[in-house]
Amino acid sequence: MGEVLTAWERVLIARMVNRPTALDYIDRIFTSFTELHGDRLYGDDKSIVGGIALFNNKPVTVIGIQRGRDIKENIERNFGSPNPEGYRKALKLMKQAEKFNRPVVCFIDTKGAFPGAGAEERGQGEAIARNLMEMAGLKVPIISIIIGEGGSGGALALGVADRVWMLENSIYSILSPEGFASILWKDSSRSKEAAEVMKITSKDLYELGVIDQIISEPEGGAHNNVDMVAEEIKNSLQEELKNLKKHSVEELLELRYRRFRNYGESEC
Repeated sequence: MGEVLTAWERVLIARMVNRPTALDYIDRIFTSFTELHGDRLYGDDKSIVGGIALFNNKPVTVIGIQRGRDIKENIERNFGSPNPEGYRKALKLMKQAEKFNRPVVCFIDTKGAFPGAGAEERGQGEAIARNLMEMAGLKVPIISIIIGEGGSGGALALGVADRVWMLENSIYSILSPEGFASILWKDSSRSKEAAEVMKITSKDLYELGVIDQIISEPEGGAHNNVDMVAEEIKNSLQEELKNLKKHSVEELLELRYRRFRNYGESEC
């Protein structure tokens, strides 16, 4: 991690159109990925991809919030803002992973959950809340990696994990700098200032204990060498999954509980 950038500069890199997506990493890190569809209730949300893959020849469940690579795909993927059926699809896959004792790896990249009327009518808040509750008690290891933007509950719905990592130029926050500036100062043009105040960069959040590891990126951003970033994620996953599998289910759940409880107490 060599570049010294402002928080706003990292926001801009996290939002770059050519920033690698969840599927870019899935294709490079895992083999035999088989995507599964639908939430068994309403439909298939293409802003969340997920399924079964092999990692070092062992089965894992992989879930990612997927943005598009161009306008057409962004429209198809709803610009990476999931509807409730997307979160329910993710939960379906997690419960399947639990049944067959597969670890879960999540890739997070979203401005936030979709706030449309239809999403609210179909229970957006309930879907996110249920994911938080179920992930807290999931009886298999979970690792979540923020690869771009990690916005609000839309990101947290895949972020209750044993380990939370961030790419060096990714961001993780309760809302966007523009939203923060609009609410606090009634002036969205102060978004650069807001980005500094909010502590949303990987370095800030690592120092606060919110995340557990920073994945290095090449100068200018991950798009300049996707293979290098994917290799670092792969190496880290290999080591961490090995460590997490040493724990019994009871130990795993207790440590996960303590991880989030300790953070909450430290902020009081």
